[in-house]
Amino acid sequence: MTSLASSIAWKPSRRGFLASSAAATAAAVRPASLRAEGANDRLRIAVIGTGGRGYGNLRSVAEGNEITVLCDVYEPNLRKAAEEHPRAQAFADFRRVFDHANSFDAVVVSTCEHTHAFATLPALALGKHVYCEKPLSYNVEEARKVRRAAREAGVATQMGIQIHSGDNYRRVVELIRSGAIGDVHEAHVWVGRAWGRQSAEDAKANGDIVTALERPEGSEPVPEGLDWDLWIGPAPMRPFHSVYFPGPKWYRWWDFGNGTMSDLGSHWNDLPFWALDLDAPTSIEAFGPPPHPEIAPASMRAVYEYPARTLASGKTRPALTLTWHQGTERPPQVRDGIVPAWGSGCLFVGTKGMLLADYGKHMLLPEKEFEGFTAPEPSIPSSPGQHAEWLAACRGEGETTCGFEYSGLLTEANHLGNVAYRVGKKIEWDTAAMTCPGTPEAAPFLSRTPRAGWSLS
Repeated sequence: MTSLASSIAWKPSRRGFLASSAAATAAAVRPASLRAEGANDRLRIAVIGTGGRGYGNLRSVAEGNEITVLCDVYEPNLRKAAEEHPRAQAFADFRRVFDHANSFDAVVVSTCEHTHAFATLPALALGKHVYCEKPLSYNVEEARKVRRAAREAGVATQMGIQIHSGDNYRRVVELIRSGAIGDVHEAHVWVGRAWGRQSAEDAKANGDIVTALERPEGSEPVPEGLDWDLWIGPAPMRPFHSVYFPGPKWYRWWDFGNGTMSDLGSHWNDLPFWALDLDAPTSIEAFGPPPHPEIAPASMRAVYEYPARTLASGKTRPALTLTWHQGTERPPQVRDGIVPAWGSGCLFVGTKGMLLADYGKHMLLPEKEFEGFTAPEPSIPSSPGQHAEWLAACRGEGETTCGFEYSGLLTEANHLGNVAYRVGKKIEWDTAAMTCPGTPEAAPFLSRTPRAGWSLS
């Protein structure tokens, strides 16, 4: 296995499908810049993480552009991508990617959650545009650092929450901001996915792909072509086991991810965040099974309190209680049959009515009270898609809607729900100091010291 201290480029297999390094270098002679030279210029893109979601991202950004660098810790994933882009340089260790900064203008990060910030921050420091899969970071401190770095870099950034680019979310935002249901003082978000620590019987019933109540005691052979040391990256080392790899098995293990809230919360909490102009909560309290030191819960609930506030535009927003429901948890309006029992959804409760939405549809409730209602004319332009929006911004054409300033705050809030759950008590949140006053036991969940050989600086 490759040691942490080393940064060895991935070598071609016996099939010899990669172009020579000389050819790859010859294709990358143009100096990097903050903006492409013109609207029609092909962007040179480095893609870090080429399997699963990463492969989808690669396919989405490749058309009309030049993939100059590829990186993945798993050789089969890297091989597949390199066969499609044979002129690209290929590496196992993403730290090596940044030794070749003159060969790319933009970076796509599609690694596992625990390495997102470690791949994103060097790119921002070099003035590269960055598209990062959700969630933006592994913890609050990392999200804060990425937000600050993106602000200082002044580049085009986007977090991959694809549903944000759909028209349905836009119509919901317009309805809420138009006052269709009055002042919103309560909101609920629920997702039906119940993945995490649970019995084998419950895991089967809930469609979970991993059944584990404790960390495995033994180890299994590392799959051929996987650099397990690099995959672990900044997280604490542990022996390989198939309960962690391949993804998304890893996402329920606290060392590598933050469960369903961190994953699907990026999609579902995005809607109230956008519609209600949310930023930092003042307190969070979570409920669920006793927290486990290793594994995130299958089901839980987190209650966020947001104060009344005045926006930069001069508009005011009332105090709000936002509740996240995961797995078997449901809002009282769903349990009591007041609103349709959709498998997942977002419910806004206002002084004049309610609005229920999911990814693709929405409705005003009670329906009889909104008979004949005319929705406001669309005011938020349609998006060409998350990737196309970012690529255009890289070329200086418009702005992204999920840039790191916005998505960093969303990521922080999702992480804070898990912090409250793991602490086991209500926490107050001082966003300026990035602390939980009176709850020192929350500190280890806000940040962590990376493993030797890894640094966020």
